[in-house]
Amino acid sequence: MGTAETTSSAETAPSSATTAGPISEQGFTPLQKVAMAVLLTANFTLAVDFSILNVALPHIGAELGFATSALQWIVTSFALCAAGFTLFFGRVADLFGRKRLFLIGIVILGASSLAGGLAAEPMLLIAARLGQGIATAMVTPAALSLMTTMFPEGPARSRALGLNGALMAAGFTAGAVLGGLLTGAVSWRWAFFLNVVVAVAVIALAPLVLREPARGPRPRLDVPGAVTITLALVALVFGIDTAGHAGWAHPDSWGPILAALLLFLVFLKIESRVAEPLVAPALLKRRSIGWGNTAGLLAFGTFTSLVFLLTLYLQEVLGCSAITAGLILGVLGIGTVLGGLLAPRVIGRSSAKTAIVGGLLVQAGATLPLAFVSDSRTWLVPLLILTFAGGIANLVAIVGYTVASTSGVPAGEQGLATGLVTMSQQVGIALGTPVMSAIATGVVSATLLSGLQLAIGANAAIAAAAALLLAIFLRLPRAADQEPSGRRGS
Repeated sequence: MGTAETTSSAETAPSSATTAGPISEQGFTPLQKVAMAVLLTANFTLAVDFSILNVALPHIGAELGFATSALQWIVTSFALCAAGFTLFFGRVADLFGRKRLFLIGIVILGASSLAGGLAAEPMLLIAARLGQGIATAMVTPAALSLMTTMFPEGPARSRALGLNGALMAAGFTAGAVLGGLLTGAVSWRWAFFLNVVVAVAVIALAPLVLREPARGPRPRLDVPGAVTITLALVALVFGIDTAGHAGWAHPDSWGPILAALLLFLVFLKIESRVAEPLVAPALLKRRSIGWGNTAGLLAFGTFTSLVFLLTLYLQEVLGCSAITAGLILGVLGIGTVLGGLLAPRVIGRSSAKTAIVGGLLVQAGATLPLAFVSDSRTWLVPLLILTFAGGIANLVAIVGYTVASTSGVPAGEQGLATGLVTMSQQVGIALGTPVMSAIATGVVSATLLSGLQLAIGANAAIAAAAALLLAIFLRLPRAADQEPSGRRGS
């Protein structure tokens, strides 16, 4: 562990400088700007894919002949692959090349999206969503590791990760808005065809502008560990997603969750014994990585599930149309973009830990009043103000956790580190909504409004509890805990 931390700056800085030209403390070089535009466009598109079909599900079901009970698989199939395979592909990026994996993932995204847009039967659409999920698991960690090796630790990397975090979170909200607009104005099929256009543009530009440092000797891929952790993540996401529809007492809910826990234990045993583990135990023992990714999982889980809860509130309680609800939540999306731009300044003046803890506390404070919403439209203005503030705070925390979880990591392990970051993000997105849905629609709730109030209150409590735990247990590497001037952060 000490050796990895000692060598990180030596390995990262030189490789970063070769990625896209010399580093400017004041901004990005022209080549870096184009490279960042390509990477951010890809990640934003994949974030949109998480939610763009939610509003369109009834229309897809009617057109393709989906049974109502099967519609959830349009969303679940994507989430299972995106969350389940991301750690595996994060390591593959380290071993076989981040740029190569990024381009392969974009090709798969384009092909599967074209198949989804042309789908005439349910199974073909599900297969297309599986392909999109696999592409997400390949592209997202590869793109993030290309960013972290493009810039050394410091203001430039924080700014890059801030932009990425802002667009990723905004993409989830934008997906709900865009899905409603496309379904109402043209067709849900354009939610797939737009991906094809983006994929073609990225494939044309990426080979010209993306660079990565030369790779050293390639270790063997830990196949038993990769298979075990992938099965564990898929089982966990499936179990909790099922709980959101069938309840926690259903065997299809607790069975996969129990299997996931056992598989996680088997994975840890494997990693402690193999010569070249998928995830070195020493890496997981670093508080910046273990607790940093915990922060990411909870930040993404609470944020995306709050969007789901508020969508139900606006449409089912206040009677807003899908498009109107999406536009109202667009204010939250604007807040996330501002939060992503503000986060590097917060981190530069304090530390990534301060950004995480402070962001989650403010997010909890902005969410808690929403637990008292009523069926009166007088709540619309407070809702806009509170979600705007909460969106800013959430993104400050998200950028903070990304910086913390990739600091002090050698360049050769950045794919693994960003794979963990992406995994916590994808798992948080995949698990947050089913958990909050189960609370909102549980037997303890007499009405939908009371269930939403309970779930929103739980959402705020989780954010506050996460801030407290991270304030106590999160520790940053020495370099990440300093300002550029060398003053220590918290």
